[in-house]
Amino acid sequence: MKRYLPFLIVVLFAGLLFTGCATQSLGNITDPPGFLKGLLHGFILLFSFIASLFTDYEIYAFPNAGGWYNFGYLLGVMLFFGGGGAKARC
Repeated sequence: MKRYLPFLIVVLFAGLLFTGCATQSLGNITDPPGFLKGLLHGFILLFSFIASLFTDYEIYAFPNAGGWYNFGYLLGVMLFFGGGGAKARC
């Protein structure tokens, strides 16, 4: 454990440093996205991620409607990437 302690301290410090710089836009407060927008955002996750590398684009809507947006986002990601259980059959 003593061997990994300096590495762990550096990783934790870097994580705190980088999350301290994170910001979110406050553009759509009056009408937050719900289930259907979450489904769409989850389905286009790969393309949104590529666009976010080169532009100032966010892949996750903030603020959103909470649980229903998260459920739609998860469902959209599962539909796009195959569901997670497609290769599980014996």
